[in-house]
Amino acid sequence: MAAKSPADTSVGDPVPQQNKVPPDTARETDKPERANHRWWVLTVIALAQLMVVLDATVVNIALPSAQQALGFNDNNRQWIVTSYALAFGSLLLLGGRLADLLGRRIVFLIGVVGFAGASALAGAAQNFEVLVTGRALQGVFGAMLAPAALALLNTTFTGAKERAKAFGIYGAIGGAGGGVGLLLGGLLTEHLSWRWTLYVNLFFAVFAFIGGLVFLRKGAPADRPKLDLPGTVLVTTGLFGLVYGFSNAETHDWSSPQTWGFLLAGGILLAAFSWWQTRSKHPLLPLRVLLDRDRGASFTMLAISGAGMFGVFLFLTYYLQSSLHYTPVKTGLAFLPMIGILMVAATLVTNSLLPKYGPRPIVPLGMAMAAVGMAWLTALDLTSTYSAHVLPPLLVIGFGLGLVMPTAMSVSTSGVSAEDAGVASATVNTMQQVGGSIGTALLSTLAASAATNYLSDRKPTPVALAQAQLESYSTAYWWSAGIFAVGAVLALVMYRGGRPQPAPEGIQAVHM
Repeated sequence: MAAKSPADTSVGDPVPQQNKVPPDTARETDKPERANHRWWVLTVIALAQLMVVLDATVVNIALPSAQQALGFNDNNRQWIVTSYALAFGSLLLLGGRLADLLGRRIVFLIGVVGFAGASALAGAAQNFEVLVTGRALQGVFGAMLAPAALALLNTTFTGAKERAKAFGIYGAIGGAGGGVGLLLGGLLTEHLSWRWTLYVNLFFAVFAFIGGLVFLRKGAPADRPKLDLPGTVLVTTGLFGLVYGFSNAETHDWSSPQTWGFLLAGGILLAAFSWWQTRSKHPLLPLRVLLDRDRGASFTMLAISGAGMFGVFLFLTYYLQSSLHYTPVKTGLAFLPMIGILMVAATLVTNSLLPKYGPRPIVPLGMAMAAVGMAWLTALDLTSTYSAHVLPPLLVIGFGLGLVMPTAMSVSTSGVSAEDAGVASATVNTMQQVGGSIGTALLSTLAASAATNYLSDRKPTPVALAQAQLESYSTAYWWSAGIFAVGAVLALVMYRGGRPQPAPEGIQAVHM
């Protein structure tokens, strides 16, 4: 995993090791790319990146329609989101290793084809089980596609100016993809069908695959790293145990072995993974990446923000469509101001606040704002209006998250040695995805329990059912507010004071 050249440092997403460009990719980059080919490579990679990023949010808007069409209950709906995020987040590090072992072009093409096939399977699903299977397979192939795409981008653009431009475009796609997904999901669901939020990936995949065949270089790495197979098995099964345990609490009591048994097993497996990483000659995640105080704090903040923000996207989507009877397109448009203010805050942080003040005052403030915004959402009822009641808390949450996420992302890779830059960036994405998976499972469990408790001594009249829904959403918002409040306290305690130390020259990070 040694890497010597700063200019060839792995950038961004989950590429456990792409740093050693001259020997490691000798067969893939033995001839200089013509300038026009480089930008065609960027186009191909951008299409693949957009396809993966869109799927993190595009299906959310379609969930109410999919639930009505397939007839699955509220207890199961969170698995449509969780199955994708869990498979994607837990396999990112492995996906990056496979790109190193087999060659980036072949792993990229397999990822594109597999993602398209999984999307077609999920889009054609006639029952809940097939839909969840398709979503999980999307996550599996996405975990191959994303790191391979980033590695190809990293080895294609080596000049400083072109590299900065290429990664700026790549990062912009990642940042705007979530908002585009919400709007596209609404348009497709309303004017075609919820199934087209999945079928749309086939169009992206066709162009990405043809472009990959034409413009990406063939070849396998000359210096193949070793695969930490025990570490991969331990971390993947451990993460699955945690999320599955939280999810089971929705249909089982917290005292059930189906709940605490999986939670305990997941915790033990992750502890075993941590121990193994100190013994393995080729660790999947070197612990030195995690043990720096500011980096450890940033990874924690990313997991917490991922867990808390799903209370906005998932439950507010259901509130807008089920309680206020918004169309899918109107629902997607409702989230755009939040995405916009988030991007404004992110620009302010990266250009002005973080270099001047460091993370310690910024992240706690952002977490506190997000907590206030989530608590504000609990006041929503059946007579609420968008401009007076929904928009203000959304703007507060968006600005708060805009303070937290770019700060944590920047600090989590700042000061990382060249040989660890790829795995540090992969860990950023893993924390976000796993935090989101756990948050979705936990909040869905608590929301369902709240609705059940509300109806336990009432007749299930339409009015009572509508109020039960509001009670379930309110419970999710309160717990999300609590998650963000805990994050504010932890950020204040965990981060060092003062300005951040500058990163080693040449190290950049781009995140999804």
